[in-house]
Amino acid sequence: MTTKTPTDKTTDTTKVTTATPIVPLPAAAARATTLAGSALALAGTFLAWTWTDEFPGDLTVTGYPGGLQVLTLVGSALTLLFVLSGYGIRGLGWLTPGGTNSPVLLSALGVLGTTGYALGAISQELGGLVNLEPGAWVSGGGALVAVVGALGLPADQPYDEDEPTPGLWGRIRHALTAPEPRRAGNLPSWAEILIIAAGFGVGLYVFAYGIGTEYSELFIGFLVIAAFGFTAVTRAGLLKQLSDLTAKHRNVTLAAAFATAICFPFTQSNEQFALIGANILIFATVALGLNVVVGLAGLLDLGYVAFLGVGAYAAALVSGSPQSSIGVHFPFWAAVLTGALASLVFGVVIGAPTLRLRGDYLAIVTLGFGEIFRITMNNLNGNSGPDVTNGSNGIPNIPDLEILGFNLGVPHDVLGHELTRSGNYYLLMLLFTAVVVMVFRRSAESRIGRAWVAIREDETAATAMGINGFRLKLLAFALGACLAGLAGTVQSHVSYSVTPEQYQFAGSVPPNSAFLLAAVILGGMGTISGPLIGAALLYLIPAKLQFMAEYQLLLFGAALMLLMRFRPEGLVADRRKQLEFHDTGQLDVPDDKPLPDGATGVAKAGA
Repeated sequence: MTTKTPTDKTTDTTKVTTATPIVPLPAAAARATTLAGSALALAGTFLAWTWTDEFPGDLTVTGYPGGLQVLTLVGSALTLLFVLSGYGIRGLGWLTPGGTNSPVLLSALGVLGTTGYALGAISQELGGLVNLEPGAWVSGGGALVAVVGALGLPADQPYDEDEPTPGLWGRIRHALTAPEPRRAGNLPSWAEILIIAAGFGVGLYVFAYGIGTEYSELFIGFLVIAAFGFTAVTRAGLLKQLSDLTAKHRNVTLAAAFATAICFPFTQSNEQFALIGANILIFATVALGLNVVVGLAGLLDLGYVAFLGVGAYAAALVSGSPQSSIGVHFPFWAAVLTGALASLVFGVVIGAPTLRLRGDYLAIVTLGFGEIFRITMNNLNGNSGPDVTNGSNGIPNIPDLEILGFNLGVPHDVLGHELTRSGNYYLLMLLFTAVVVMVFRRSAESRIGRAWVAIREDETAATAMGINGFRLKLLAFALGACLAGLAGTVQSHVSYSVTPEQYQFAGSVPPNSAFLLAAVILGGMGTISGPLIGAALLYLIPAKLQFMAEYQLLLFGAALMLLMRFRPEGLVADRRKQLEFHDTGQLDVPDDKPLPDGATGVAKAGA
C-alpha cells in the first residue's frame, strides 16, 4: 500500500484540505499572540491573586507563587516552550516531533482551565469577584489570550475533505489526533538511558506532588493541568519517543521503574499520604491480577474482590490477632502462602463448575459468588453459623508484620530519612507488585498466554485449533485468584482489620469489584502498565476528593462513557486494541480502481 501525502495526486484515497482556523489570524500573528498570552499568564503568578489568606495556599504574596499559582506557572512555561519550538529555535525542536500547534492548543487550554478554576474557587469561597487582586486578572486574561491565539494556528495535519469545517469542539478534537511523530536520530546508549531516567524522575515528581496536595482546590487544579499537560506532551510526540527508548532498553526501563517506585516513600513526610501510596499499590496489584482473567482470557468476573477478601481473612485468622477464632500466629511467609493458597483453592472450586458458561451468564455467577462470600462472612458470627469471622465486627487488632527482626509497624531511619509505618508497608507491597508483574509478563508471553488471547478473541475457533478452553480458563481463574489473595495478606495488616463491608461489588471506597473492573478497562486490558495507572487514578481521586463521595459512582460512570467514546482501547493500549478500535486505513482501495465485483468507490477500513 502506498503512503498517502497531501501532494500525492496518484495514490490518494482520501482527499484532504486545510480548514480555516477558528480565529482568523495569520499564523505568525497567532503564534505571537499565544506567546504574549502565555508570558502574561506566567507573569501574573508573581503577583497577588487575593488580599486575604483565608483561601488555602496563601495567594497574597507578591514575587513568590504558591498553591494554584504554581500550577498556572508550570502550564504557562510548558506552553511557552511549545510555542518557541515552532519558531525553529535551535535546541527546542526535539520538544515537538509530532507537530507544534496541537500541543500549544492543549497546554493553553490547560492553563485557562486551571486559572479559571482558581478564580472561580476564590470568588465562591470568599464571596465574589471583588476578592480578586490584579495578579489574578493578569493571569486569567493572559490564559484567555493564549487560547485565542492557539485557535488561530493551523492544524498539524490536514482535514479530510468529507469532514465539515470544524467548530471549536472539532478543532480541539482534531488536536487530539496528531500525526505520527518523526523518528529521533540515533543517540549514544548512555544518552538514551539518561533520557529514560529523566522521564521516570519527572513522573515520580508529578505523582508525589499529586498525592502530597494538602487541600481539594489544589488537587482539582492539579488534575486539570496534569490531564491537559499529559495530553499535550503525548501529542507532541515525546511519549512516543520515550516509549521507543524504553522498548529498546527494556531491562534498564524495568530497573528504573522499580528504583523510582522505591524512592516514593522518601518523598512523603506525611503518614497519611504515604498510606495512600501503599493502598494504591494494593489496589493496582489486585487490578493486575484481574487483568489476567479479563484482559488476557476475556472472562468477565464481577466478584473478583471476593478473592482479595479470602486472602485477607485467611491471613487475619493466622496472624495472631486476639480476636482470631483459630488462635495461631504464623510467620510472615507462612501467612502469605496461606492467603494465596486459600484464594487459589476458592478460585478452582468456584471456577470448575461455572467456567463452562460464557458471557453474561458467567458474569452473573461471579457476581453471585462475590455477594455469597460477603454474606457468609457476616453469618459466621456464632449465631447464624459457626463463630469463625466474628460476623460484621470482622477480625480487628491484627498485629504488624515482623520480617527478619524488622518491625514494619514502627518508623525506621534510612539514610537520614524517617521511613514511617505506611512507608514500610509500601515497600513490602512494592515487592509483591514486582512479583505479580513478573508473573503476568511471563504468562502473557508464554504459550498459555497466547492461548488465553485466542480464547478471548474467539473461543470456538480456539477450540477448533486444539486448545482446551475449559482447562485454560480455569487456569486463568485460579491464577488471578491467587494473585488477589497475595495482595489480601498485606491489606489485612495495613488496615489492622478485615470486615465483610470491605469486599462489596460497589461502594464508596475501593477496592471493590466495580472499581477493579473499571481500573482494568480504564487503563487498558491486556497490558501491564494500564491497570496500574487506572488503579492509581481510581484510588487517588476518591482519596483526595472525599467531599465527592456521594457522587463517585455517577462521576466514574460518566468518565467510562467518555472513555468508551473517545478512547475505547484504554489509556495504555497494546497494538492489537488500537487496530481493533480505530480505522487504520489498511483496507483503503483507490477510488479510480474497480472493486472485485466491477463497482468503483472507496473501501473504508472496517466498512
